[in-house]
Parts: sequence; structure tokens; C-alpha cells
Amino acid sequence: MKTNRVLLFVLFITVLTFSSFIKVGKNEAVEKFVVVLDAGHGGHDPGNIGNGYKEKDIALKIVLDIGRQLEKNPNIKVVYTRDKDVFVDLFERGQIANKAKADLFVSVHCNSHKSQAHGTETFVLGIHRNQTNFEVAKKENSVIFLESDYKNKYGNFDPNLPESVMSILISQEEYLDQSIMLASLVQKQFTTKLKRNNRGVKQAGLIVLHQTVMPSVLIEVGFLTYKEEGAYLNSQSGQKDMANSITSAILEYKHNLDGNVGNFEFEEPILEEEIIEATTIPNETEETIVGSITFKVQIAATSRAIEPNPYNFKGLKNITREKEGGLFKYFYGNTSNYDNVKALEEEAINKGYKSSFIVAFKDAKKISLSEALKTTAN
Repeated sequence: MKTNRVLLFVLFITVLTFSSFIKVGKNEAVEKFVVVLDAGHGGHDPGNIGNGYKEKDIALKIVLDIGRQLEKNPNIKVVYTRDKDVFVDLFERGQIANKAKADLFVSVHCNSHKSQAHGTETFVLGIHRNQTNFEVAKKENSVIFLESDYKNKYGNFDPNLPESVMSILISQEEYLDQSIMLASLVQKQFTTKLKRNNRGVKQAGLIVLHQTVMPSVLIEVGFLTYKEEGAYLNSQSGQKDMANSITSAILEYKHNLDGNVGNFEFEEPILEEEIIEATTIPNETEETIVGSITFKVQIAATSRAIEPNPYNFKGLKNITREKEGGLFKYFYGNTSNYDNVKALEEEAINKGYKSSFIVAFKDAKKISLSEALKTTAN
């Protein structure tokens, strides 16, 4: 009898131990994708009040709706920088995202302008390419003057000076590709599903994005100063449309990262100097070989590492993998001949990687394609 009790006790302990291992294993296996949602402005900062509509209220309603939809996915955790009408410092918004170890930071705003400008645009952190983008950055960054002790938080930063805006860009550089991907998916949703006027994906020096260390976007859902658009954004149906579109873009972005997908399409911001330098591309019938410059074709990006074997990439050989930030990028080919890399790009596209694009490296360090081509042409 005593032996039976001992055996039962040992069996009980064994079951408990085994169960605890299973529980830990499950917890480790399910690492949630963290999305931080940021409703612009709030509290004593109403944002813009075009046509009498309050940006802070519209942004909050859209953000809360996005959150409700995302929370239905058991693999997604939603964190809000604010879930009610309160003022939150720009500095604190970024800190909330960093503390949550977020995978994405999405800030929602409404636009304004003295003209009849209308439509949606999504910003990623970057050098403002024109005066319009700088004005958007200046408007959004000026919120720091409503914060207490802003000089200690932001040092000598002055949102009215272009050189100050230029100084905040470096920290987000490694996440730029991912940010552009999400921004493009957002704009695609607005344009194709809602038929909104597409003002594109843009770069600007925005403090709220600078404070974060993950892919981040700031979405301007439309202009409250444009009468028809302001009324639409202030309506329940308009807010629902915007929330649905942004939610779909976030889910599509996550889906792209979770699998071996190299065919997501995004609109990379076209820089004015790149348009000019593109005219210096050499005639593709001529061979151009540059000693220290090599070209590759980027075909995919994933959040998890995938072995660069042909069977994982539709039969393509000579695949290399590199990690940039939290993203694994996959490249096809490696050549110093621009004509050859164009042929490789075409081959990748024919294999199904429709959004493949050429990247350039100089002494193993990535450089812009326009810089590489300019060097090639010299």
C-alpha cells in the first residue's frame, strides 16, 4: 500500500513537471506581434481644427477602432499611447513604444492646409525632400512647445530650423525599408479600396517617429480644412473606413514578414536627385564593370530566418541572406556588371518576385543605386 502511494506521488510530480514544460514551451512559441497605436495630439492640444472638426478626437476614434480589430487576432498585442482625451508628450509616446518592444509604431493624424489640398499621405522618417514636407514636419513637431521641460528632453532641437530636423534622422535608418513597406500598404488600401486621393509615401523629420526604435509611420488620413474631406473624416462611416484600411495594411504587413514572400509591392519615395541621376544610367547594351561596386537583386524580406536554399526561393540559386535591424533580407546574384544584374532582376520577376529591385554595395556597404550608377557612368 505504501509502495502504491509512493508510486502515485512520483507519477503526480512527473505529470506536473511535464505539464510545466509544455506550458513554458507554448509561451515561448507564441511571441506576440506588438503594435503601438498612437492617436495624435490630445488634451489641451486639439491638433488642427479645420472647419470646426477636432483632429485629436477623430484620430483617437480611428485608433481605438484599429485596436479593437487587431485585438481579435490572438497573435497580436495592442498598446496605446493614449486611449482617452489626454495630452502625451512626443518623447513619452516613443518611450511607450520602446518599452513595449513594439514591432510597429503607427501614429494617426489629420492634415490641414490653406489651399484646397486633400487626400491621404503616409510619412516615414527621413530627410524632407521639399518645403511642403518640411512644413508638415514643422507643424507636427511644434507640439513640443506645449510640453513642460521640453528643452531638457529635446536639447537644442528647434522644429523651425531645417538643420535641427536633419539631425534626428540617423536612428531610424535601419528600419526605413520596413517603414516604407507599411506606409505603401496603407496608401494602397486608401487608394484602391476607398478611392481616396493618393498623395503618396513621403519622408519627413518627425520627432514622434525619431523617438522609436522599430518600423514607424505617421498617417495623415486627410485634410480637415477641405470641406468635403473634413465632413467625411468626422463621420462615423469615414472613421470606420480609415480604421478598416489601416488595420488591413498592418495585417498584410505582418503576413508579408511571417512567410517567405518577396512579392510585396511598395512605393519607395522618389528623391529628386535620383530622378536626375537616373539619366546617367549607362546604355545596357554596353558592359560596365566597377571594381569595388557590386549589384544584387533583393527579392524578399522576412521577420524569421529562412535558409537560402533554392527550394525556398522558387528554384533560384545563389541566394544570400543578411540581417538588417529586425528584418532578414534575401538577395539573388552578386555581380559588378550592371547589365548582368538587370538580367537577374528580370529572371527573379519571371519567377514570381514581382517587386524585386536592384541594390548596390560599395566595399560590402550598401549605397544608393543612384550613387552606384553615377560612379559607373564616370
